Amino acid sequence: MAIEKKLIKKESLPRFIEALIKAGKLMFAPVSVRDKVIFKPITNFNEIALDYIQTVQSFKSVVFPKIEKLFEYEADKQHVAIKDVDLNTIPDTIVFGAHPCDAASFNVLNAVFTWDYRDEFFITRKNKTTVIGLSCKNHDDYCFCTSVDLNPGSTEGSDILLTRIENNHYLAEIITEKGKAVYELTKDLFEPAPQVDKNAFVTKVPKQFELNNLKGKLSFEGPSWMEQSMRCLGCGTCAYVCPTCSCFDIQDIGNQTKGKRVRTWDTCALSQFTLHTSGHNPRSAQNERWRQRILHKFSYEPERLHVYGCVGCGRCSRACPVNINILENLIEISGGNKQ
Repeated sequence: MAIEKKLIKKESLPRFIEALIKAGKLMFAPVSVRDKVIFKPITNFNEIALDYIQTVQSFKSVVFPKIEKLFEYEADKQHVAIKDVDLNTIPDTIVFGAHPCDAASFNVLNAVFTWDYRDEFFITRKNKTTVIGLSCKNHDDYCFCTSVDLNPGSTEGSDILLTRIENNHYLAEIITEKGKAVYELTKDLFEPAPQVDKNAFVTKVPKQFELNNLKGKLSFEGPSWMEQSMRCLGCGTCAYVCPTCSCFDIQDIGNQTKGKRVRTWDTCALSQFTLHTSGHNPRSAQNERWRQRILHKFSYEPERLHVYGCVGCGRCSRACPVNINILENLIEISGGNKQ
């Protein structure tokens, strides 16, 4: 559908949120907790942190939970009974206040989970999730969305995108049918949109490298993998805060007569990720695992899935306990800074 523009005044925004909550929507939003901002369920507008640069973690777990039950089982000597998860019990969910980099991550995850097999768990959660994005007013040195073909006002992945304009009112871009449904539910709170250039109201993130240059210089035997990974602890923090990392493990919890099978987040940064039962590990050194992470995001996924596995949010660099900065590594590989 064509993007429809409306105005929602600052005094109407709390009523907008409260109306969606009263309509029975499970609402996630950025909330300040002990000087950190995280996505969590809310029950009223006053909990929301609107002025933030980046949350500690993305809202990826809304569609790809950290631990997700796949089925339960009960067995005796004669029979095994499998109880599937009822996907109809997954609630309708709204994610409010997501920055464009996070919203765009849904398209990356969708490419992964619908590639050679349609993952009904992910698809159902995504279909039941509406994203109300919020353009970025500020950024920091870790942000590099413009280097991966996004920008602080990108509509990609959002169903509605809000941009704060004059007098702290919001330009609302209604992008998808899910966004239209939210608008129809609360249309009395919207007004005709003014003629404004939203780009004048979003932060300016400098472009740090060219994707085309990066793609041409990524090499399996590149000389920089060892140097870049020297400090890496293999802790996996980068993957767990990343909005696009999608590796998982499958585990059975229980005993011979009763239990459940679950899917849990995993990461190629961990040494056991590729460890064979024989004891052989094809990625036995940390530089090989770092290489895999970069090539996966910037070579393998673009070639196979036609998406880049990075949205430039900078979380991995902010969270790294030994200050490995992926942006610095990408600039080095691509051959220089655009500034």
